Amino acid sequence: MKNLPLLSLSILTTFIFITSCAKNNDEYIEMPLQSVLENQINATAGSKAALLLPASNDFITIPGDINNNITVSKVELGKLLFHETIIAENSTKEQGKDTYSCASCHHAAAGFQSGLLQGIGEGGIGFGSKGEGRSKNPNYLESELDMQPIRSPSILNVAYQEVMLWNGQFGATGYNQGTESSWVDGTPIATNNLGFEGVETQAIAGMDVHRLAIDEDYILNCSYKGMFDEAFPDVPVSERYNKLTAGLAIAAYERTVLSNEAPFQKWLSGDGMAMEDDELEGATLFFGKGQCYSCHSGPGLNGMSFHALGMNDLAGESILTIVDETTKKGRGGFTKNSEDDYKFKTPQLYNLKDVRFYGHGGSFSSVRDVISYKNEAKHENKEVLENQLDDAFQPLNLSEKEIDLITLFVENSLYDPNLKRYQPTTLPSGSCVINADSQSSIDMGCN
Repeated sequence: MKNLPLLSLSILTTFIFITSCAKNNDEYIEMPLQSVLENQINATAGSKAALLLPASNDFITIPGDINNNITVSKVELGKLLFHETIIAENSTKEQGKDTYSCASCHHAAAGFQSGLLQGIGEGGIGFGSKGEGRSKNPNYLESELDMQPIRSPSILNVAYQEVMLWNGQFGATGYNQGTESSWVDGTPIATNNLGFEGVETQAIAGMDVHRLAIDEDYILNCSYKGMFDEAFPDVPVSERYNKLTAGLAIAAYERTVLSNEAPFQKWLSGDGMAMEDDELEGATLFFGKGQCYSCHSGPGLNGMSFHALGMNDLAGESILTIVDETTKKGRGGFTKNSEDDYKFKTPQLYNLKDVRFYGHGGSFSSVRDVISYKNEAKHENKEVLENQLDDAFQPLNLSEKEIDLITLFVENSLYDPNLKRYQPTTLPSGSCVINADSQSSIDMGCN
């Protein structure tokens, strides 16, 4: 090469440089973001199919309780009962009767969570636009309220949860096998003795806990009799109209409430245009460097493990009830095993944009705050000792840009914009859907 003319040497050098760049560029083209994400999912979840949520009418694929088969008639009945206020029959005050429902604390507008830090059933008035306008009825004492002692978890994608609530206390199978000594008679947890899975057990127990009831004469006069008959044809008529069958219908409905129209779900199904490049990058971080999938797994991105992350309990001026020690200890408060203290169940991650509180105690105000907290791994609850924290609670070394990208993926790609499809427009009773107090009626335009 030393004998080549200077111009020829220059041309050759330029050619080698361009060729080298083209080769590198070709290698980049061979591995676009779509492929990078797919490879990452294959490495962590096994396949894209492993993360797919079924259609809401695909009763064969939707995980169910062998003792409570999902049927169209059962789901339709449960959908109405879940939003029905006339079953609010066991209120402590007459003015609270027939004014609230299951949906008071779990409604579509807030991703089937409550729009408040603590959901309020009886004793609440108003709704706002996403449940954020609900407040304490001044005629109620704090002790008379039906208020959640902890942030209301979502019912979205509960088909992928074996046990229910932050401490997993409801459910007779799976993770709760061996916890029978905690199923104390006379408490809601005793409902586990019926032998159902978590979704069914919570729905049945919730009838009493939240002061709901099936008054046979009343409910049958509101066009519900035929629906109970269709939903439970094999149950003797003498046992067909009660809180047990109502709870089973509600549970069947809850199992079909799936965020299967979210962009990420569409991408998993083959729509390569469902997510923007920044969302694809965020998803890659979610399943890779961010290690999010190590806990938030499966189609619901919830997982079924319990972790002590040292998040704060409920606190602040808006809190109307005191958090008891049992609730504070999470899983340990239920199992009475000190090794479970301060561990809480991994929540699902779909439709988080419509809520303002995150963490079991609602101590975070944005999705980004939670991701930053996990990235830094510095616990905020000083009641939780260092040796009680989860071993996986370690700094992730994510940059601010990477945190932004994961936030974008969670907020946008995991957002199903059409959850109202799971909410009835009217009820057989003619009552307002969700809440029927006077202020809620005004807020929601219900007469």
